[in-house]
Amino acid sequence: MKKTIFLFTIIFIALNLSAKKVKFAVDMTGQIISAFGIHVTGDFQEAAGFTLNWDPASVTLTQEGSTNIYSTIVTIPAFSKYEYRFVNGDQTYESEFVPDESRVGYNFNDNRWLYVDSLANDTTFVGAIMFGGNSPAGYNLIRYKVNMNNALPLSANGIHVGSSNDFFSPTKVRLYSFGDGIFEIINYYQTGTYNFIFFNGNTAGTSETVPGSCSVFGNREITLTKDSVLPAFCFSSCTECLNVSVKEIENTTSMFQVYPNPTKGKFTIQSSSNNLIESISIYNLTGQLIEKVQNINQETYTVSNMKLSSGLYTVCVSNAQKQSQYLKIIVE
Repeated sequence: MKKTIFLFTIIFIALNLSAKKVKFAVDMTGQIISAFGIHVTGDFQEAAGFTLNWDPASVTLTQEGSTNIYSTIVTIPAFSKYEYRFVNGDQTYESEFVPDESRVGYNFNDNRWLYVDSLANDTTFVGAIMFGGNSPAGYNLIRYKVNMNNALPLSANGIHVGSSNDFFSPTKVRLYSFGDGIFEIINYYQTGTYNFIFFNGNTAGTSETVPGSCSVFGNREITLTKDSVLPAFCFSSCTECLNVSVKEIENTTSMFQVYPNPTKGKFTIQSSSNNLIESISIYNLTGQLIEKVQNINQETYTVSNMKLSSGLYTVCVSNAQKQSQYLKIIVE
């Protein structure tokens, strides 16, 4: 009996060490409130202890006093991206229509999303977003983006953005990547002019060097008057990346191939043009470097015993001439 209690205690502690409180809130101003209540639905529900993800009836939001704001707090694993929608009622068809600026946006995905970063003893709260809108009342959405393909290797401590709104902190706002080396995050600011800078890491010394033509005292600048999705600036550049680098091989060249894909965790990289594979770097969806193997010098290399969890990964394969190709793999 004591062993069972001890084991349960260890499991409980382990779960809480990786968990984070997140507050979901919606402003229902101008909406006719359903008699069946206001809900939030998403892919976080099972992780929060509910039976099914995307169940539109199980996570009920509570009205805050006599205001038009409805909210709830859930506990879910940190360092993960979650998708969600608010529901005026308890049926899927009663969910809100999410504007383009707030959507995941890739592969026609029209859900809201957030990235839960910190394990600090506080609650992540993005604000009471207007139902069917982009931001809380009185605020504008700003969607930061940065293309990191010219700044490899990526820091294991993550990609961050610091702004004049948070004293250019290199740790407070961590960005998330849906793939292709582009990292982004959604924040909400009042109308005004803001300076910002990206970090390949989480210390001041990992900041980009912003060129003079777009630099304002060493930072980037935006005047925010409406909901804004920024271009995917190339790290340390004033423009978007047209090519990852002058030596990068585009996917259509098929310099390297990967199989099987999807995989159970073991896969093989094959050179299709008699080039020797010099190195392989594996990144997860948040851009964290999972594994790097160097000095391979083979036409074929098999990756195994890395214990990759299920999900999408980016594999950067380079040859001796430092030419690189990015391959996507799915681990089942």
